[in-house]
Amino acid sequence: MPKEVKIVFQPSGRTVHALPGTTLLEVSARAGFIIHTPCGGVSKCSKCLVRIRGGNCAPSDNEIATVGAARIAEGFRLACQARVTGPLTIEIPDSSLFQTHQQILTSDSGGVMDLDPRVRKTVIPPLPAPSGESGSDIERLRAAGVTAPLGIAAIRTLPGLLRAPNNMITAVQVDNEVIAVEAGDTSASCYGIAFDIGTTTLVGTLVNLVTGADIAVAARVNPQTSFGDDVISRIQKCRTGKGGLQQLQSSVLDGINRIIDELERKASVNRQSIYEVVFAGNTTMQQILCGIDPSALGEIPFLPAFREALEFSASDLALHVHPCAKVYVFPQIGGFVGGDTTAGIVATRLDRATQPTLLVDIGTNGEIVLKHGDMMLATSVAAGPAFEGARITNGMRATGGAIEKIILNGDVSLNVIGNTKPAGLCGTALIDVAAEMLRVGILDSTGRILPPAEAPRDLAPALRERLVEDKGETHFLLVPAAKSATGSPILLYQRDVRELQLASAAIRAGINILLNMAGVDPADIGEILLAGGFGNFIRRNHARRIGMLPPIPCSRIRFVGNTSSFGAKRALLSSQEKNYAISLIGKVRHIDLSLAPEFQMEFSNAMLMPETDPGNCGE
Repeated sequence: MPKEVKIVFQPSGRTVHALPGTTLLEVSARAGFIIHTPCGGVSKCSKCLVRIRGGNCAPSDNEIATVGAARIAEGFRLACQARVTGPLTIEIPDSSLFQTHQQILTSDSGGVMDLDPRVRKTVIPPLPAPSGESGSDIERLRAAGVTAPLGIAAIRTLPGLLRAPNNMITAVQVDNEVIAVEAGDTSASCYGIAFDIGTTTLVGTLVNLVTGADIAVAARVNPQTSFGDDVISRIQKCRTGKGGLQQLQSSVLDGINRIIDELERKASVNRQSIYEVVFAGNTTMQQILCGIDPSALGEIPFLPAFREALEFSASDLALHVHPCAKVYVFPQIGGFVGGDTTAGIVATRLDRATQPTLLVDIGTNGEIVLKHGDMMLATSVAAGPAFEGARITNGMRATGGAIEKIILNGDVSLNVIGNTKPAGLCGTALIDVAAEMLRVGILDSTGRILPPAEAPRDLAPALRERLVEDKGETHFLLVPAAKSATGSPILLYQRDVRELQLASAAIRAGINILLNMAGVDPADIGEILLAGGFGNFIRRNHARRIGMLPPIPCSRIRFVGNTSSFGAKRALLSSQEKNYAISLIGKVRHIDLSLAPEFQMEFSNAMLMPETDPGNCGE
C-alpha cells in the first residue's frame, strides 16, 4: 500500500498527511481550510488557486489551459485538480479561502412571540420514604403529579435520584413524554436552539424557553461549500460520488455542532439543559441534514422525500445537546421551496396580508412567495452564484476587503468591508455599479458596456478613462493595480455584467410569472418583503434600476431580516406555531418554473435592463 506523505501549509504551519492521488482540495479541508469552489470542483471557475512552495506537483493539461503557463510556472495550481504525489508545502492565497468571517445575516425583523414551548419542567419536592407496600418509583412520581409516560433514559436515573439525601427532582417533559429527571430544582435552566441552515451559511440562536429571550447567536459558513456553492453541485455529489451523502451530512453536522459549542461557551450554558433544536432550511439542505438522499431533487419532477415536518431525537444526529432532546425539521412546500420558505411565511404572517404581497428571499437560491386574496403561490429560482461573487471575475463574498458599495459621482467612490484595500467586489457592489453605469450612460439596457467613443459626451473625464477596450469588448476599471490588495487591477468585465443579468432576470422572471398567474399588475403590489442573507444588504433603488425588482415606490419594499431564523424561533417557542407551519403546506401552491411555458419569454425579457430610472430612494 502507498504510504501517506506530509503536507505543510504556510504560513500557518498546519500539517496533515495524505495518500498520493488525494486532491489538494481534500487535503486543505483536512487541515481546516475551506477553499472557494463555486463550480463544485470541476475546474470551471479558477477560484481555488493554491501555490506550491515546496515539493513537486505536476500540472495537468487542463490546469495549464485554465490557469495559464506563466502562473503554472510560478507554482499555482487548481486545488480541485492538482493531486498529491509526494511531500508538499502549500500556500493558500486569501482570495481562494472561503472566509468564515464574512458578513452573515443573523438578525431578524423581530415581532411578538407566543410563549408556549413543548418543553416544560416540573419541580417535585422531596418525596416521603416508601411505606413498604408494593409499588414502584414511577408510581411514587405519579402520586407526586407527574402523569406523562417516562422515557427509558429518565427511568434509568430515577432510582438513584429518589434515594439521594435531598431527593428533590425536576422532571423534564416534552409534549407527552418525560425525557429526563434531574437532581434539585433546575426549572430555570431550560433552553432550545433555532437553526437557519442555508446553502452558504449556518445561523444558530440559543433561546431561553422559560422567558422566550434570545441568549446568544452564532453563525459560520456552511462547511458544505467546499463541495460546491449551490444545491445542484451537492445533489450531484450525492448522485455520483461514493459516500457523497455521508460526507455532506457529516460536514454540515460538524458546522452545526461547532455553533452549538460556541453558543454554550457564550452563554455559559450546560448542553444537557438544551432540550429542543429546530431546523429551517431549503429542501436539499434539510434532506442532507437528516441523512436523506436528495438525488430525486436532481431530476424531473424534482420531488422531495417529505413535505410534513420531521421529528426525532437529537441522538440520531449526534448533536451536542441533551441526547434525548427533540429535533424538529420544518415542513416543506415542494420542489426546491423548502422549510426556510415555510419559516419565512410563519415569520412574516404572509398568509394574513390583505393586499398583494411578495416575500422574496434572495440568497444562494431565490425563493418567491406571492399572497393575493385567498391564494399563495411559491417558486424557486437559480439566482445565487453571481450575487455571492461566484462566476464574477473579481467577485468575492462579503468579507474583509470586499467592495460592498459603489457610487459614480464624477469618479468611482467605494466602501470596502473592513476599511482595507479592496480585493474584489461582492454582490451588493455588483448591483450598485451596474445601476450607476446605467444612470451615467456607460451601460445600455442590453447590458453592453459602451466604449469611450460611444459614451455620453458629457461623461466625466475620470469615468471615461476607466473604460478599457480589449478584444472588441469594453470593461470598466474599478480599482487600479497600485490601490488593490492583490496588486492586480479590479475590473468589471463585460461577462460579469452578463452573469448579473442572468441572476437578476431569474428573480424578476419568477416574480412576473407569479404576478401573471394571480392576475396582479406590478403597480398594484402592496409590499415586497426582502429576506435572506443577500436580500437585506442590497440597495432597493439599485435593485429596481437593474430590473430585478418591480419599479414600485421604495416605501413599499421592506427588509424583514433572516425570516428563516425568526420562523424557526417562533416554532421553538410555541407548539401552536408548529401547527401553524404544518397548516401552511396545504395553503401554498408550488409553481415549478421548469414546467412553465412562459418562463423562457419572461426570462429573456427580464435580461433587458429598464431604460428609465424609477427614481432614487435616497440610499
